[in-house]
Amino acid sequence: MSTYMEKPADVERKWYIIDATGKSLGRVAAAAAMILRGKHKPTFTPHVDCGDHVIIINAEKAVLTGKKLIDKYHIHHTGWIGGLKMVQYKDLMEKRPEDAMTIAVEGMLPKTTLGRKAATRLRVYKGEQHGHEAQKPEAWTQEIK
Repeated sequence: MSTYMEKPADVERKWYIIDATGKSLGRVAAAAAMILRGKHKPTFTPHVDCGDHVIIINAEKAVLTGKKLIDKYHIHHTGWIGGLKMVQYKDLMEKRPEDAMTIAVEGMLPKTTLGRKAATRLRVYKGEQHGHEAQKPEAWTQEIK
């Protein structure tokens, strides 16, 4: 018996909602990355983009444990001389919590064309409102600690 390899034409995508209220930012991001890759499916194939769409709501209510709000920084470089930018996570979670969640999820995806394609299926919202009721999203029922 040979190993089953899913074809790109056979992929069926679902929509899932993850509520980040009171949950750790990293745990929510890890669950979202797993869904975006398709690793929760029994038909997961590493070289095929077989993941689902993910909607994360209440990103502003996600928590960072310990002293990460003060000690952790988001660092990026503009490409110009002296262009190193550092933003403390305390400020990032106050002003743009959806960006903090997106950065965490994209950091857990592969740095390949499959990972970049999977990142386009992620939608992060600050509050509970999202405009994807027409897609009939399902709540993600597996426990996120």
